[in-house]
Amino acid sequence: MLGSSISHPILTNDYASEWLGIEVRKLGDGHATITMTLRREMMNGFGVTHGGMIFAFADTAFALACNPADGDGSTMTVASGVDVNFLKPSHEGQTITATAERRSSQGRSGIFDVRIFAGAPENDEVIAEFRGRSRTVPKRAVPDKTMPDKTVPTKPCPT
Repeated sequence: MLGSSISHPILTNDYASEWLGIEVRKLGDGHATITMTLRREMMNGFGVTHGGMIFAFADTAFALACNPADGDGSTMTVASGVDVNFLKPSHEGQTITATAERRSSQGRSGIFDVRIFAGAPENDEVIAEFRGRSRTVPKRAVPDKTMPDKTVPTKPCPT
């Protein structure tokens, strides 16, 4: 992402995360830390960050923690369900940080917690908490948009 020195294969065509301005700060096995600066177009009518922006931000951290950057590309881990709790408002100009951590993994299912902070985690100002339930599934062919009757196989993630 912009200004970030850490990349992940799932961000290659992730235009939503690009629009949000998400920067990857840290990646590890079952862990991700990302940041984003809140812009005017992310605010709702009350002058605070729209909940959907916070949700999308947390969902990106969740996806990064679920999918290893060095995977072989044969599977993908997706959300099977999530819960989010908005605890405190955030405002235009603030930089927020999300830290995602795997809490449990059994077979193809997992549980991940994402904490969203105003500023850095050491400030301990939690504005939202997100719990994601994951499921690992085989990666399938995606439709070729230039030829609606054809499909193209997905490419494995580079290693």
